[in-house]
Amino acid sequence: MKTFSTHYVPWHPPMSEETPGSSLEQLRSSYRLVREPRMQRVLRLQAALGGAIREYLNGQGFVELLPPIIGPASDPGIRGAKQAVIDFYGKPYIVMSSAILYKQMMAAALGRVYFFSPNVRLEPLETATTRRHLVEFVQVDIEEAGAGYQDAMRRAEDLVSHVHDRMKERFSGELAALGRSLNGAHAPFRRLRYEEALEILRDHGRPIPYGVELPWEHEEYLSSLFPEPFFVYDYPRESRGFYDREDPDRPGILRDFDLLYPEGFGEAISGAERQYEYDQVVRRLRETGEDPGRYGWYLDMLRKGIPQSAGFGMGIERLTRYICGLKAVWEARPYPKVAGVYSP
Repeated sequence: MKTFSTHYVPWHPPMSEETPGSSLEQLRSSYRLVREPRMQRVLRLQAALGGAIREYLNGQGFVELLPPIIGPASDPGIRGAKQAVIDFYGKPYIVMSSAILYKQMMAAALGRVYFFSPNVRLEPLETATTRRHLVEFVQVDIEEAGAGYQDAMRRAEDLVSHVHDRMKERFSGELAALGRSLNGAHAPFRRLRYEEALEILRDHGRPIPYGVELPWEHEEYLSSLFPEPFFVYDYPRESRGFYDREDPDRPGILRDFDLLYPEGFGEAISGAERQYEYDQVVRRLRETGEDPGRYGWYLDMLRKGIPQSAGFGMGIERLTRYICGLKAVWEARPYPKVAGVYSP
């Protein structure tokens, strides 16, 4: 049995209607919160977070692009959420749930790209009380041509470290006013293989079967055991979407990763090396039950040939929640939308 050194931070259960400061009743009238100094401070800090992200990416030669909002296809691998569909002049179009396919194409043309991409995912009703799910959110989507997944992991930890350090240097007083004191985020971050993460969870009485993506509550608990951000990587093929590349030297293992925040804040980033070979993508589409006909434009680009790339997405609201130490992710967004809660 392997031994893992972990630092325990008390785990907080999902919020309920009675959780002070995070009730669903407050969420229904969340538009009133922008008048409160605390919410105003959070939104100003969120703007600074966006500036720090752009500062890093622009300095590394990335090109910011306008994101797609609707399209004939989007990422189907969204953990049980449904996609929002509109009638686009007689054809069903999807409101973007992830820009993975689009950023892969743009990286083939421009090398290093990123979007601040609005996403809509119709989450299951039970996610209303998890404190970490939004129906409408923004993520910074990053992709780099010629990169592998280890390159993307290094890019992710450099970005998070840069943002963490900038916020600590420039806004420690504002964060202190929220009762937040940032711990370290020193690259390189710790790396756990998927099997190691399962072993830690099993040792803490939270076993899950091999082959499934970590459920959010297990992910949250795992993140409570560490004082700094850390990676979980090398997920099994059956746990992820068709666009993540399978390791040719290790059949059944994907070249992908998640970055988790510490202190029980859960998932920060999800990323991977992309599958870019036409035949392999068609095979994976069929394996995952997807209709290749829905992805005509994407497959046409692959058929003509594109370079290898890797990248990741980082939710802005979850980043804000972590940096500001907020109880719930909906506190990190004006006019938040949570499953089943009718709010502006």
